[in-house]
Amino acid sequence: MRSHGRFGVLRVALVEDDPDQAELIGLWLEGVGHDCRRYGDGESFLRALVNDSFDVVLLDWMLPGIGGDGVVKRLREQVGWGLPVLFVTNRDREEDIVRALEAGTDDYMIKPLNKAETLARIVALDRRARGPAGASASLELAPFVLDSARRRIERDGEPVDLAPREFELAAFLLRNVGRLLSRRHILESVWGISAELNTRTVDTHVSRVRTKLGLTPEIGWRLSAVYQHGYRLERLAPTDS
Repeated sequence: MRSHGRFGVLRVALVEDDPDQAELIGLWLEGVGHDCRRYGDGESFLRALVNDSFDVVLLDWMLPGIGGDGVVKRLREQVGWGLPVLFVTNRDREEDIVRALEAGTDDYMIKPLNKAETLARIVALDRRARGPAGASASLELAPFVLDSARRRIERDGEPVDLAPREFELAAFLLRNVGRLLSRRHILESVWGISAELNTRTVDTHVSRVRTKLGLTPEIGWRLSAVYQHGYRLERLAPTDS
């Protein structure tokens, strides 16, 4: 079980058809507290993406059925570019690496993998995806200021009255602006529990946070429910409102 608000804990999707390799990498990730979901082929991972979300994907190039580059292409079509992908391959020719990057991956590693470097690359990709504010105690997203140290959120300089769990949820959403987050991901990251809890708990708290923060297009924000998946908090361009 996770403690509340442990934003350093990552949900990693590991797509690897070699059981021994998957087991080893999974142990590396879980050994430092991350949550690793393992998939033996690209199709099972893409099916999981329909109802779930992750912080980082660790993807093997050579997979049964649809290959790693095909998985990346479909991932980008399904969830966009906010989900970082670390490609893992035996190929080290320059043209292969270029092909991987052009397919939509964010970084690559050549097998055999090194534990320390693998873990560092995964964390670095997540930080890059969240932006420089991802690891800081405070975050400014007008008209909001998130102050994690004092556990409060201000709107236009005034503190918003949030219950402890509402603060955790609002902070999590603000730190993941633009990302599609599944209810399961939200439950595990904010409540620190598995998805067996009724997901209406998430829906109820999201509704409260939306109301208390005033997340409306009129102030340039939108918190949308995505059917059978979860939620996305977005900053709107002036023409979107």
